Amino acid sequence: MKRLWTDWLIAIGFLREGRSQSLMIIGGVAIGVAVIVFISALIQGLQANLIERTLGTQAHISLSAPDEINRIVEANNAVQLVYEDQRAQRLRSINNWQEVVENLDNIQNLNAVSPMVSGPALVKRGEAIKSVAIMGIDLPRYQRIVPLQDYITSGQLRLKADDVLIGTEMAKDLGVRVGSKIRLDNGLDVNAVMNVAGIFELGVRELDSRYMYVDLKRAQSLLDLPGGVTIIDLRISDIFAAEEVAAQMQRLTGLKSESWIGSNAQLMNAISAQSLSTNMIIVFVGISVAFAIASVLSISVVQRTREIGILRATGATRNQILVIFLIQGAVFGLLGSLVGILTSYALVWSFNQFGPGLFYIPISPTLIIAALLLATLSGLIAAAIPARRAARLDPVEAIRHV
Repeated sequence: MKRLWTDWLIAIGFLREGRSQSLMIIGGVAIGVAVIVFISALIQGLQANLIERTLGTQAHISLSAPDEINRIVEANNAVQLVYEDQRAQRLRSINNWQEVVENLDNIQNLNAVSPMVSGPALVKRGEAIKSVAIMGIDLPRYQRIVPLQDYITSGQLRLKADDVLIGTEMAKDLGVRVGSKIRLDNGLDVNAVMNVAGIFELGVRELDSRYMYVDLKRAQSLLDLPGGVTIIDLRISDIFAAEEVAAQMQRLTGLKSESWIGSNAQLMNAISAQSLSTNMIIVFVGISVAFAIASVLSISVVQRTREIGILRATGATRNQILVIFLIQGAVFGLLGSLVGILTSYALVWSFNQFGPGLFYIPISPTLIIAALLLATLSGLIAAAIPARRAARLDPVEAIRHV
């Protein structure tokens, strides 16, 4: 322990003697760490915002009835040539959906289960006619999938027998407001006059112009599916495990299963590209920091050749000289990372306070610890080559050199 303390004091003494060089390299490390932390936090905040906006308006997993397929009768003892047209998929209910929902309610990793009936219809008001998607929901259950209360801009979150919730774009196209009457037509001689109880804005133009929420039983009547549902929406804890859970639910229920990852492939590609870019930035900044520390310590070996020779002549071992320079590299990385972390906090605070306000940047403790360890480790690795060179110096030759 005493020997290590002596090595530490000698290393700090060397750093103090080259104060200007030490401050410059600590500043360089700080800039590198600040860039790593700020860019990583920025990308993480952006990705979290994108995912939140996407999943705020849809289920994590949706179950529906399997596609209908043609059944081909095999001919006995004959060559059979078949020209097959795929069957058109009609609107139909999930078989025994009440039992399926009850079983899904008992699965621990499912946070919410919500049955829904969905289908196309026409909405009319005066001379205006618009194609819409009727979403018949059990409101208390569906609220756990999509928090509609957070998106209501006017009116109330209410779905009685003749109530309907419509999007802002649809309200604008039809020229209606809360309390207005609209007529629904399913195209099969089923009509109903509905009261606009509330207007929502999900933030997705397509949804705000087409989605129309009604009570589940009312939608079953409008879509001519008495007692049926077409979709069972699920919400899970680990959103990035949606593909695995969807496959598990398909095996368990025998229903067609689609996760948000599969239905948002472009979003996942964008997130993967952003993560790759962030990792490349971290790698290149880390390499730059390591080269900077290595170059300064290499110069330090040349400048302190005589001191190293004297230390070796007075009994210092090669391992001690090695440890002295490794300590210097670690100190460069540690001090630089601490300054860089403080700088990154200032940058993040400035962005959150004075930035465009599109999203909030969080800084996770894991990111801070990772940046600290990365900088310190980079300092140790960068110091390895100069430290080995210093440890190999012959004391006599080192003293004579100067």
